[in-house]
Amino acid sequence: MEDLYTVSAIATGGGRDGHVASSDGQVDLDVRPPQELGGQGNAANPESLFAAAYATCFHGALKLVANSEGIDATGSKVRAVVTLGKDEGGFQLAAKINVVIANLDVATVQKLAEQAHEVCPYSKATRNNIDVEIVAVESFDE
Repeated sequence: MEDLYTVSAIATGGGRDGHVASSDGQVDLDVRPPQELGGQGNAANPESLFAAAYATCFHGALKLVANSEGIDATGSKVRAVVTLGKDEGGFQLAAKINVVIANLDVATVQKLAEQAHEVCPYSKATRNNIDVEIVAVESFDE
């Protein structure tokens, strides 16, 4: 791999109940366990950060793939739904990626989404590690 960009982040406090900041200064926030896990909530958590990062990265890959096919992906949206669950070894993540491209049929969007899944760095990192479902949809509520 040819290195193109490197950033680091330091977590302090209590892991899921503390603070995280990136070396480039773009991330600098408190993290708290969500209320569903017994925490106080009202702050980011590892799953919300992962969902945001995966959605953003996948959207970039989708736009790249659509552009290479000569398809205008203006109005496209990607939602990453990240679930934390328990398995026999402790905890496990799963993700569902929903993709919308305005004015494009769902079958074509699905094809583009599957191509994006092949090139997205987050998809590559999660492949064969967690369950990831890629689903094109006509729309989704914000």
